[in-house]
Amino acid sequence: MSKSKDQGGGAAPALLKKLCCKITGLPETDVQPYLQFAYKLLGSHAGIPVEADEFQVSEKIRRKLIRRGREKDAVTFAELHRKLQSQGLVKNRWAILHLLFLLSENTRDKSSSSLFGRGLPKFATSTPFNAGSGLRRPFTAPPSTDTARTPSQQSIDTTASSGISSIHGDIRSNEPTPVPQSFLPSTTYVSLDGERSHRHGPVSRVVGAVSRHDPGSDSAVVPRSSRQTIKVQSDNTSFEIPETELVRDLVYVFQGIEGKWVRFDASKDGYKVDPQAGIPKAIRQLVSKLAECGWLFNKVKNYVETRCADKTFGLVGQSFCAALQQELTEYYRLIAVLESQLQEELDQGIDMVSQGSVTLRRLVVWTFDPLIRLKTLAALVDVCKGKKGGALASSIYSYMQHGDPFVKSLIRHILTMVSQPIYATLLRWIYDGELQDTHDEFFVAADPTVKNDRLWHDKYTLRKSMIPAFITTDQARRILLTGKSINFLRQVCQDRTPTKGREVAMAIDMSQAEWMFMQDQNNNFLNMVDTVYKETSRHLLDVLHSKYKFMDHLKAMRRYLLLGQGDFIRHLMDLLEEDLAKPASNLYLHNLSGILETAIRGTNAQFDDSDILKRLDVRLLEVSPGDTGWDVFSLDYHVDGPIRTVFTPECMIMYLRVFNFLWRAKRMEYVLALIWKNQIFNSKLLKTIPELSKVLHQCHMLGSEMVHFIQQTQYYISFEVLECSWHELLGKVREAEDLDCVIAAHEVFLDTVITRCLLDEQSRGILTQLRTIFDLIIDFQQAQDSFYQTAQHELLARQHYTKLQKQRTSQGDWAVTEEMEEEERHRRVDFLKSVIPSTRAKMAVLAQSYQDMVQQFLVMVTKHQDVSLRFLSFRLDFNEHYKDKEPKLYSPQGFTRAKRVT
Repeated sequence: MSKSKDQGGGAAPALLKKLCCKITGLPETDVQPYLQFAYKLLGSHAGIPVEADEFQVSEKIRRKLIRRGREKDAVTFAELHRKLQSQGLVKNRWAILHLLFLLSENTRDKSSSSLFGRGLPKFATSTPFNAGSGLRRPFTAPPSTDTARTPSQQSIDTTASSGISSIHGDIRSNEPTPVPQSFLPSTTYVSLDGERSHRHGPVSRVVGAVSRHDPGSDSAVVPRSSRQTIKVQSDNTSFEIPETELVRDLVYVFQGIEGKWVRFDASKDGYKVDPQAGIPKAIRQLVSKLAECGWLFNKVKNYVETRCADKTFGLVGQSFCAALQQELTEYYRLIAVLESQLQEELDQGIDMVSQGSVTLRRLVVWTFDPLIRLKTLAALVDVCKGKKGGALASSIYSYMQHGDPFVKSLIRHILTMVSQPIYATLLRWIYDGELQDTHDEFFVAADPTVKNDRLWHDKYTLRKSMIPAFITTDQARRILLTGKSINFLRQVCQDRTPTKGREVAMAIDMSQAEWMFMQDQNNNFLNMVDTVYKETSRHLLDVLHSKYKFMDHLKAMRRYLLLGQGDFIRHLMDLLEEDLAKPASNLYLHNLSGILETAIRGTNAQFDDSDILKRLDVRLLEVSPGDTGWDVFSLDYHVDGPIRTVFTPECMIMYLRVFNFLWRAKRMEYVLALIWKNQIFNSKLLKTIPELSKVLHQCHMLGSEMVHFIQQTQYYISFEVLECSWHELLGKVREAEDLDCVIAAHEVFLDTVITRCLLDEQSRGILTQLRTIFDLIIDFQQAQDSFYQTAQHELLARQHYTKLQKQRTSQGDWAVTEEMEEEERHRRVDFLKSVIPSTRAKMAVLAQSYQDMVQQFLVMVTKHQDVSLRFLSFRLDFNEHYKDKEPKLYSPQGFTRAKRVT
């Protein structure tokens, strides 16, 4: 075993021969029969309960040594076994281990040759063990003087399992069979005497001839005479059935037809030998095994006949049926050869034991490959029941991972035929945008009822259940977008530029459909899909940017609906101030439209493209009782054509919501600017009335708080929300590979603005609090304006009194009379007692209400999940003015830190 691999093939027989000589005590010249039986043990399962699992055999040996108290030997055996596995010189190690185990059981027998004496036929088979390959192959027996060998002594091992993987993994060679593989057997067989014969209808692969030793049957080896006839016994009679009848029955069964002795048992769903016939158990098992071909044939044939008659099965299903029918046609050729040979033997009276004659044993060999193919086809039929289109292709593709190259080549051939309709439909879709899918087999679905304005969003979708397993989700999405882009260009953009590379792709042979499921071996399909996808998407985006000026419209949304054009918005507010202060029911749309045109002509907005300015308009929202013009006024932007695909009606509603919020915030900024201007003007005007200084100071303090709040809020909205989101949007639009990326980026932009502007469902409470603060600012403006109006009346009255004094003095009269002085004093006392205290009380209530609202707003914002909003609360209360008055603003971390400091 320690020799090199190239010497392993010659060393193993020599070592085995020495082992036989040592056990039997015979010289090398007389040990030949026992050597042949050793070959049988190493190369066959027959007659010996061999565990085909190396691990099980090694464990059995180790446990046996431990039971006998030989723990050290068990450890030594485990170490030697590990070294044997690591060298890899011997493939069929479990057979050698089993032989050693049997030898160890017979060491207690005085006769060292008892192992080889039991069950050894006089005509020992000649199937040597090939240690290099681990497979049983035809072997020419060495000449022997004591035993005559004839072709009739050739037999095969029928103990192979019924599973697809187990059968071909045990006997067949590992060379892949080209597809489609003919069911015809090869034209060569090997007899035991070493002669090769050529005949019409020989075996496809001849396994080493092994005599079956079955202790439970009547005979361990079928003798020559029993190969011609089989005895059938009943209660009172005994007669013989020629083996030819069973062979002929099996040829019928291969075609799904019942024979004389082999009939179909519906209760067991299989073919069964007549129980009244006294056929030996071994022969019954052999016939049952052969009859499996007929059962599998019926299964596949019934599926083909049923599905071929189904008109709704689709092109993929029909291709699958055609592939199955092609395999059945190959199977028919084998049946034809067998029938021809049987008929030839009957006509010529050839003996059953002659070379090339059709026997049960030879049928096993000849139907070995067809049985594997039929099992594979039957498994496909089972897994494909109730499926069609891409789902059917996915089920077949799951068998492509089979480890046997024979089965894998068969699956590859069938999958190539099945995927051709999918491949043809895919090519027409990605190059022409045509979808010919009558039976809903393709993974792209179309809704013909959808109009062009919703073509991109609703007309074409992915039918996920029909996406083949060999096409990834990302590839399916790109295929969908490619065809959808072509249809969008043609039907919406009116662009019929042909797709680049279409002529080359349409000339591709449909047999290259295997590119789709062989992507692990070549990138042809992946490169084709990526190339067409990038070319088509790039052309669509170029048309949108150049012909339909998408970026200009996007920037117009930012400038007008999101208040990015500052000079225009300020001038518009100045022009609309008087009209919007009126009740909403008194507004007229044509008057507001005229004011809008005036604002455009008076600002830099006049230099925008005329097409953009024509789309800008005024819109009045739904009027509620008590609303003013400020509550219902809104700007609108009309979109149509291809750009409507991006600026959908849903998106425009979101733009209007954001505009309404920004308009309110801008109005607060505008109002506070007026408040500050009035405060500066009246502080100088009313300085002659010293009694008003405390009220003026109170107004200045409250106004400053409001200005700080609105300035920080406006900074947050303008920069952290709009500018940052707008910058991200532009970057994504420039890097977009397709229109879907542009739409997704635009929707993310709107969602971000909606969320950070407190317009989503989760921020409804905070928005209500903010609007309450806005209302308090309006109340403050009205209260201050009312106070200033009263104070100015008082100032005018005092100025008039002073002027009257000067006038009377200039005329030579007393400046004032006692009555005039008393009247002036009473007027001033009434002013000081009525106006100033009530105004101060009103301002105090407004200040307290405002501070309470701001504190609650800060508490709610501090708990918000958005980081920028939480940072807004810090800027609004940077000096902790509100934090000292509201304990809820103290975070647990801040409280703990303060406690540690104290």
